Amino acid sequence: MSPVGAGGHFVSRIALDPDAPRTGYPFDLPVVRWLRARGGLALRPGVTFLVGENGSGKSTLVEALAVALGLNPEGGSRSFRFASRSSESVLGTFLRTTRRPGRERTSFFLRAESYYNVASEVERLDAIGPTPLLPAYGGSGHERSHGESFLALLEHRFGPRGLYLLDEPEAALSLTGALAVLHRITELTAQGGQLVVATHSPVLLALPGATILQIGDDGAVRPTTYDDAAPVTLTRAFLADPQAFLRHLG
Repeated sequence: MSPVGAGGHFVSRIALDPDAPRTGYPFDLPVVRWLRARGGLALRPGVTFLVGENGSGKSTLVEALAVALGLNPEGGSRSFRFASRSSESVLGTFLRTTRRPGRERTSFFLRAESYYNVASEVERLDAIGPTPLLPAYGGSGHERSHGESFLALLEHRFGPRGLYLLDEPEAALSLTGALAVLHRITELTAQGGQLVVATHSPVLLALPGATILQIGDDGAVRPTTYDDAAPVTLTRAFLADPQAFLRHLG
């Protein structure tokens, strides 16, 4: 795959409000303490991937950014205001964003674990009209598999010069599906989009020109290369000698 364009650059920095609490979840997460100590985190144009172990805080950061940008915490756009079960942290209330000149044409927060609820809300809004909504999402998300509905969303709802936040989009995808998402992200970047993606997928991380930020055990957020990213090194090591990993499970 050849390198893609630089992509859009609508949000250039996120930072913690100085008045944010210093104790209690999520403010005692190492990555949030790091964000406070460093005074913020710069976001480059195009695609930024956040990687890290479960519990490192990558999804918490993406969710907080969505809230800070006015997107629905369970997923969706700024016009979505449903809540099936409030589970988001309060971090978004205290996250500050630095914007560059020019606005995105559209925005969306894709949260894998709650996309079922988004699909239900789309159907509800479509039913009450007056304008049909389902065609803009590639049809009903309940009439296809979870992975198929993700792909339809990216193809039909996501467009040029958009700002998109994705939380582990690979969760419902086969390898072929992950490759399809990789291709679509490439297209969106070339069309001037900016994406921030929390992921464990070595397939998605292969996007040429993407920024990969790895959250360490100490909470520090450091740039890394594809070959050095944890999901890539661990996957390669496992595939090279599965039995060595399985022996440690006994």
